[in-house]
Amino acid sequence: MKDAAFESNIRAGLNEWIGLAVLSLPALLVSVDLSVMILALPHISVSLGADSTEQLWIMDIYGFMLSGFLIMMGSLGDRLGRRKLLMIGAAAFGSASVLAAFSNTSGMLIAARALLGIAGATVSPSSLALISNMFRDHKQRSLAIGIWFMCSMGGMALGPVVGGTMLEHFSWGSLFLLGVPVMALLLLTAPHFLPEYRDPAPGRLDMTSVMLSMCTILPAIYGLKEIAQQGLQTLPLIAIAAGVAFGTLFVRRQQRLDSPLIDLRLFATPAFSTALGGMFGITLTGASMLFIAQHLQFVEGLSPLRAAMCMLPGVFASMAGMLLSPIIARRIRPSLLIGAGLAISATGCILLSQVGAGSGLSTLIVGYIFFNVGAAPFASLSSDLIVGSAPPAKAGSAASLLQTSGEFAFALGIAVLGSIGTYVYRTQIAGFIPSDVTTLTAGASRESLAGAVSAAKALPEPIGSTLLHGAQIAFTDGMHAVVAVSGGLMIAIAILTVIKLRHIPPIGQKTPGEL
Repeated sequence: MKDAAFESNIRAGLNEWIGLAVLSLPALLVSVDLSVMILALPHISVSLGADSTEQLWIMDIYGFMLSGFLIMMGSLGDRLGRRKLLMIGAAAFGSASVLAAFSNTSGMLIAARALLGIAGATVSPSSLALISNMFRDHKQRSLAIGIWFMCSMGGMALGPVVGGTMLEHFSWGSLFLLGVPVMALLLLTAPHFLPEYRDPAPGRLDMTSVMLSMCTILPAIYGLKEIAQQGLQTLPLIAIAAGVAFGTLFVRRQQRLDSPLIDLRLFATPAFSTALGGMFGITLTGASMLFIAQHLQFVEGLSPLRAAMCMLPGVFASMAGMLLSPIIARRIRPSLLIGAGLAISATGCILLSQVGAGSGLSTLIVGYIFFNVGAAPFASLSSDLIVGSAPPAKAGSAASLLQTSGEFAFALGIAVLGSIGTYVYRTQIAGFIPSDVTTLTAGASRESLAGAVSAAKALPEPIGSTLLHGAQIAFTDGMHAVVAVSGGLMIAIAILTVIKLRHIPPIGQKTPGEL
């Protein structure tokens, strides 16, 4: 049963809305750091001499550590105090940002990105849980969560834009220094505008559960990442099996504990389980950004800044959709709004599948707008569904599950969808590699589109042009496969949502049984 606080008609005032702004900026920054590597990675790899394995760890370690520590930090915030943990995380995030900005080796940057991920895990669940305490009126709470989630999810979309703009004028280290003033502002303003909240009867933090949760997530992601790059091998399969085994132990332990790290009873609520599962699937498709960004740079030949600007209309459409969805959902049922939105996203995937090498930018830009704006209602409303389904004392744990699902899904999407696109690329490129090039050139061309572009520049004409054109066609075919899978996921989630959430009334209205 929901706590009375969630049904209160007490309306938030100016301090609460200022507090929301204080919470939204760090949420934006944490998400920007997750996706900013999409455009920055080529520059970093050249500067630090990172090989392909190191590039993968630079890209993925932040999301892996973030998802690995979110469950622990959400539960710790409920026990220690959400504002206190938020401020500790802000200080750690700012310090790790400086370390990352001035890294001079790949190993140093990987370590700094890992620390950023752990610090980011303290920020996200505490922010969302505090909003549930600050905004008790349902309509205000749904709008506040929509604004916060607009920043959180919008940050993932803005990452390439921010990265492209900064890289046009500054070195890659400047991307990390953006976090320092934002976290300093949070530390200065949090004591004045954010309330403190902790579970009055939290119970003991079970460290065995903490370790089991990490041993579940990290080996599984490692195994999937390795399979995506190297194919089916023994060690990655063992890692995935270990993750599944630890996950089974984790679930069984939560069922026995009086004060579990995750209250599994939350999953019995249809709104909670449907929203969480649906968000996992939708966030997984966000890996399509990686292919779109590379298409703009290596197929269309745009600079990082111009590529970022072409993605900007989709970013704005997504953020506008997240902001407006809680308002529209006051008049129509959330399930219908979400279902219609995901149908628009699937239409965007169809448009993206029509993009070809040399076909121009208009179809890609319009398709990306549809893809983003259609997913916005679910992204915005799911947060309120998840946090609103939990009692206030467990809001931090519920928020951590939402964030864990999102961060894990984005990292997993890069591995799984990336492997699909890479498989199609490598299958197709084989027919375009000229027979008279060296083994080294052929190997670099098969590895990635970026490798083929570099190899083509070193070849005489017309061999170089032939290789480059073939690589662009092969990569575009890989992108088509990725967006086709994404579109299928959107349709499946839309059907599931319309069925499972059809009983939920418009925001602010009560069901007949509550009248």
